[in-house]
Amino acid sequence: MSTEAAGLEREQLERLLEVGRSLVADLDLDTVLMNVLDAARQLTGARYAALGVLDADKTELERFLYVGIDEETRKRIGPLPRGHGILGELITDPRPLRLDSLGDHPRSYGFPSEHPKMTTFVGTPITVRGEVFGNIYLTEKEGGSPFEEGDEHLLTVLAEWAAVAVNNARTHEKLRRGRADLERLVQGLQATASLSRELGGESDLGRVLELVTKRARALVEARSSYVLLNEGAEQVVRGAAGECGARTVGGSFGPGSAPADFIGMEASQRIGPAGAESLREIGIEASAGLAVPLRSRGQGLGVLVVVDHLGEDPSFSADQQLTLESFATSAANAIAAVHAIEDEKAKLAIASSERERGRWARELHDETLQELGALRIMQENAARAGSLEQARDYLAQANEQVERTVAGLQGLIAELRPAALDQLGVPAAIDALIERLASRSELTFETDIDLAFERGDAATRHEPELESTIYRLVQESLTNAIKHADATRARVAIEERDGLITVRVEDDGNGFDLGSVSRGFGLTGMRERVELAGGELTVEGREGGGTLIRVSLPTNRADGG
Repeated sequence: MSTEAAGLEREQLERLLEVGRSLVADLDLDTVLMNVLDAARQLTGARYAALGVLDADKTELERFLYVGIDEETRKRIGPLPRGHGILGELITDPRPLRLDSLGDHPRSYGFPSEHPKMTTFVGTPITVRGEVFGNIYLTEKEGGSPFEEGDEHLLTVLAEWAAVAVNNARTHEKLRRGRADLERLVQGLQATASLSRELGGESDLGRVLELVTKRARALVEARSSYVLLNEGAEQVVRGAAGECGARTVGGSFGPGSAPADFIGMEASQRIGPAGAESLREIGIEASAGLAVPLRSRGQGLGVLVVVDHLGEDPSFSADQQLTLESFATSAANAIAAVHAIEDEKAKLAIASSERERGRWARELHDETLQELGALRIMQENAARAGSLEQARDYLAQANEQVERTVAGLQGLIAELRPAALDQLGVPAAIDALIERLASRSELTFETDIDLAFERGDAATRHEPELESTIYRLVQESLTNAIKHADATRARVAIEERDGLITVRVEDDGNGFDLGSVSRGFGLTGMRERVELAGGELTVEGREGGGTLIRVSLPTNRADGG
């Protein structure tokens, strides 16, 4: 920049520096471009200024901004320039161009009849990272005199400032879009986590589909939502929420009816007029909609359909489609789990689901939240940067961080907790668990649960992850007692004292060989849970002597307790 500025007068250079600082301070691209035009007129005394943005092929102008011509005159002139004549000269030969008389140039072919008179001209390209972004054009210097070499220098230096500002604005916009994607994915993650909590251990398909359709409808603001499940060669409406209601449930599509491509669908589809017409055959009234496949572990289960966005436009945006796709993954997992229970594969399905939930929860806690914190720090650093180069570096780093975080969040589903655990806490959740176990076994249960929050010694409950760990440890231990120990009595004792939670699950069964403890009793998963919580687990058992599982866990509350 110093070479171009060498011929500038000191006063002009100071004005240019002031303008440059103002330009790079704004991060909205449209505002930046209009500020460039205003600055160009101010610095050179031009009556008219325009800026043309090149199209992707760099052969024509896709945008043309201007100042100096009122709106009524512009309407009389006709269509905006596309880059022919003198303007095309700067496209084909992107170098500064200064003319005392536009009409004398070989590429000039005049102006429309309503166009203001323009004689003198100076223009220069705006080059961003080695690629021409567009061109600045000035005409009619004050007093009717031609533009001078100093004006050309001013405009060239201004174009360099503009290139910096345009690059910053583009980077900011990319970061903003990335943040919007991140927020959308987080919204979808929250919806799936909420669904998972409410469906923890749920084995009633009707209840699952009711929650899925209601949450899907609310998530994308749809008039109605439906779940169509594969049943043999057909798809049957098994769940519905919204205006159409229950009257559509039971309607079916076969291979010979439209939309037959819902059957076996592997990618989301937008529903247009033809698809909407076919939906009416089973009572679903729609103007537009989305159909998203429900797939779990590579198996197609059906389709989640939403119709008629409640905004002015009944169609759904690309962001809403991605949000629904993320939600559909969790919904499909919930439906698949119920199918597994119905097929007497409950234990395998729950264990597999638990392992996946644990992995996803750890990833969200250990990676995603830290990445979001790093993004915030990068943004703060960019705002406090001491130079343009530092600001660009920080913005570039932040954009890369957003892309990594978005990639990490895609597909992340959290089926973590039964509803009773969230709503009522550990004691109530374990009581409900024991009630269920007692109804299908001959075991006699005793419980003694003494936690600080329930006895009034703490203001808050423990963190959800710790509560889930306690619950799952008790659940797995009691399941072992029922299935493997041939026990008649089991006792659960949970006590919180001096920052430590002690969990004891004891039965009077026949015990087991400690050498086989890692096989078939779920202890590997239990140890993993305890280690993640920073605790210790011991198992005591002998032939004919019963089993005692003892766990010590540090307390962990939101208030630091």
